[in-house]
Amino acid sequence: MIQNVGNHLRRGFASVFSSRTSRKSASRARDNDGTMADGQGYRNPTEVQMSQLVLPCHTNQRGELSVGQLLKWIDTTACLSAERHAGCPCVTASMDDIYFEHTISVGQVVNIKAKVNRAFNSSMEVGIQVASEDLCSEKQWSVCKALATFVAHREISKVKLKQITPRTEEEKTEHSVAAERRRMRLLYADTIKDLLANCAIQDDLESRDCSHMVPAEKTRVESVELVLPPHANHQGNTFGGQIMAWMENVATIAASRFCRAHPTLKAIEMFHFRGPSQVGDRLVLKAIVNNAFKHSMEVGVCVEAYRQEAETHRRHINSAFMTFVVLDADDQPQLLPWIRPQPGDGERRYREASARKKIRLDRKYIVSCKQTEVPLSVPWDPSNQVYLSYNNVSSLKMLVAKDNWVLSSEINQVRLYTLEDDKFLSFHMEMVVHVDAAQAFQLLSDLARRPGWDKHYRSVELVQQVDEDDAIYHVISPALGNDAKPQDFVILASRRKPCDNGDPYVIALRSVTLPTHRETPEYRRRETLCSGFCLWREGDQLTK
Repeated sequence: MIQNVGNHLRRGFASVFSSRTSRKSASRARDNDGTMADGQGYRNPTEVQMSQLVLPCHTNQRGELSVGQLLKWIDTTACLSAERHAGCPCVTASMDDIYFEHTISVGQVVNIKAKVNRAFNSSMEVGIQVASEDLCSEKQWSVCKALATFVAHREISKVKLKQITPRTEEEKTEHSVAAERRRMRLLYADTIKDLLANCAIQDDLESRDCSHMVPAEKTRVESVELVLPPHANHQGNTFGGQIMAWMENVATIAASRFCRAHPTLKAIEMFHFRGPSQVGDRLVLKAIVNNAFKHSMEVGVCVEAYRQEAETHRRHINSAFMTFVVLDADDQPQLLPWIRPQPGDGERRYREASARKKIRLDRKYIVSCKQTEVPLSVPWDPSNQVYLSYNNVSSLKMLVAKDNWVLSSEINQVRLYTLEDDKFLSFHMEMVVHVDAAQAFQLLSDLARRPGWDKHYRSVELVQQVDEDDAIYHVISPALGNDAKPQDFVILASRRKPCDNGDPYVIALRSVTLPTHRETPEYRRRETLCSGFCLWREGDQLTK
């Protein structure tokens, strides 16, 4: 079987193979006459827009739009988009990390746009964009982007959502990558646990001068809210945005107690709704500063619910972590004092906050950067494993989803496409083979088999089996041209099975660095930023 697949691949690498090389050896091949599906007049059927004029009643003590009010507007807009697609009531399940780029002042307009990126069985990922507009100067700027997960709910029957059909390049990209983002959300808690268990988190509490430290207990806040009808939807469930606004309020109080100033909220790390809340519930909101870094502090917030005053059991329904800074007159972050955590749980929260900070930095370095800003090879370690795998798979999916590929040649039903973008020239080869897609996926995802059919792979060594779907290989390739040294690569291979009908099997490859496999004089170290295979089932025993 592998020889059969290999024979097809020698003619042009079956399915989609995408690789990037320097622009220096490329000639411009862009088709300026191509048209896009998002031409004038098209609008996503799930798109919902909200525009709000910021009034004094919406602002905080600095005359800026309260983040809590903004979260309520964001949640409402996203919920309306989800319900437009589902055709039934929806509830907020989670809100991914939000980074606030700008503040919004009185008299300015907030423009919020939300649309469903992808629907799964009963849940949806909704993408949200928030921009601000100055009506006098006509200037507009981005405030933040967010991703929310909503769950459709019917009391009579189980919900089975219809699938989204993406049309534009942006919609295809978001639809394709949403499955990988969902996987990353589910693994987040395990990532924190692994980081705390296997990695050394810097702990310099003992070396600090206790006389200049603020006791964490001094920042503790507890507040109760009674859920009234205006706080809930027509089903009686508390609006997720209202709960998030209450959480932001107590977090701001805790941060203010620590810094004795008016802090600015810069980031929120994933609101996760663990259970529902209804009209009549009492919500107890607790906040405390977990850790203070040089210019920022992390505040942890949790929400518990109970129904009657006599109840002893409280339901944990939500938690989140918020990052605050204190800005000076030039809008630059000020130095913050150190914090002294309480023994026991306080020290645990302190170390977990340090772990989350490391994950945020890794995520920003690996995931948030533009493709052209990411190094060809990124150091791999257990703490950034999830984000490297996400970047590996999403980069390939985004490259494949581009709609301006140009057909360069076709020989024996093997098509070669090219795409010149920024400083990269990408290649995309496509053909159909008479092999079942699942079988082809199993064979191609095992790089140890590749030297049997690919002359560019001389030998392959499995360095580390990261998990069931990710592995790191050391690949030796023949020398090129007049260079006497063979080439070697350290490759992270990430494989993914289809999430829904119509999705491809994915095998994504990218270079990483490992301390155990450094560059040696014996080989010429090479790197690849994005390459791999996408395999679509075209019918019985046919794979594209």
